[in-house]
Amino acid sequence: MKFTINQHVLSKALSEVGKVVTQKSLIPILSGIKIIAEDDGITLIGTNADIIIERFIPISEARNNEINIHQTGSAVVSAKSFTELIRKLPESIQLEAINHQNIQIKSGDIFTQFNGFSAEEYPTLPVIDQSNTIHIDAEDLKNAIKQTVFATAKNETRPVLTGTHFTFSGNKFMVVATDSQRLASIVKDVNTKGETTFIVPSSSANELVKQISDYSGVVELHSAEGYILFKTDKLSLYSRLISGTYPNTSKLIPTEQSTTLFLNRESLVKGIDRACLFAGEWKNNNITLTIQDNKLCISSGSSEMGSIQELQEIKDMDGDSDLKISIDGYFLMDAIKTIKDEEIKIKFNGTMRPIVIESTHGKSPYLHLISPVRSY
Repeated sequence: MKFTINQHVLSKALSEVGKVVTQKSLIPILSGIKIIAEDDGITLIGTNADIIIERFIPISEARNNEINIHQTGSAVVSAKSFTELIRKLPESIQLEAINHQNIQIKSGDIFTQFNGFSAEEYPTLPVIDQSNTIHIDAEDLKNAIKQTVFATAKNETRPVLTGTHFTFSGNKFMVVATDSQRLASIVKDVNTKGETTFIVPSSSANELVKQISDYSGVVELHSAEGYILFKTDKLSLYSRLISGTYPNTSKLIPTEQSTTLFLNRESLVKGIDRACLFAGEWKNNNITLTIQDNKLCISSGSSEMGSIQELQEIKDMDGDSDLKISIDGYFLMDAIKTIKDEEIKIKFNGTMRPIVIESTHGKSPYLHLISPVRSY
């Protein structure tokens, strides 16, 4: 293997792939990044056993001869050390693998010999049938994950709840996440045939959002036994799936409400944020919501800091104005922060019934559900 490449291009790609590589693996080669030079470009692969990222740097898009392949081949290098080295080199880089494990690097007047691993020992990519493909807009996919993944469980008591539940059915795409105390879901239109469902670990979903943050095209989804593949023209992200049956969350959503409030999203986030400063005494970061003089009262207090109370304008209200409920302020803030609408709708149905936050319009509806907490 021998090629020349622009330092910035290689450094950026190594950094992106290296995000999933663990330095604590019991298998030394998994702490490395596999570099493959082929006639059409350079491929970098990194994995932590649960996530595999394959990043392609095509010759066709290179400018000013940024990439020249002199000899095809492959090698595996230490992700941390090699990435640091490339980042600190000043200009165009020539990389050559001698006997697959000895890598020579030239950059201007700098010459380096770098010890690698045998590429033949690196794990092979999962075999996934790509004939049944789902196409989804990257922006829709990113927004769906951002508006749900925060609600996944943080402990392993129920493994299925640590992932986001993807469902494709009837030209609809739904993502759901819950930790049993709160729930977030969103529905998008998608062009697909048949029905499929799978549970993606939250770590994989978050990493996917980072990897395609600047991408605005179409993402292909290919599922197989135990794996899911998210693919663009330059990126392939493989993730293990969580096995098990996801709970039927539709039964958790209240069908009735006694009070519905329409509120300004930005003002509400700021008010909750202020109230959370005084909510630390309670295990569940309690804040209290009541209606006073046709305004929403947000309050909290602790013996250590003191208390806070503020009134906010209610844009519109349906139903009973006799409202008092205590809720985890951070859960509420997490949910509202993901919403892009200027105005949001919150439904209440009693002191100990979950509150429901919904879109004020029917386009790409989201839904957040949060269980109240006792204030005594």
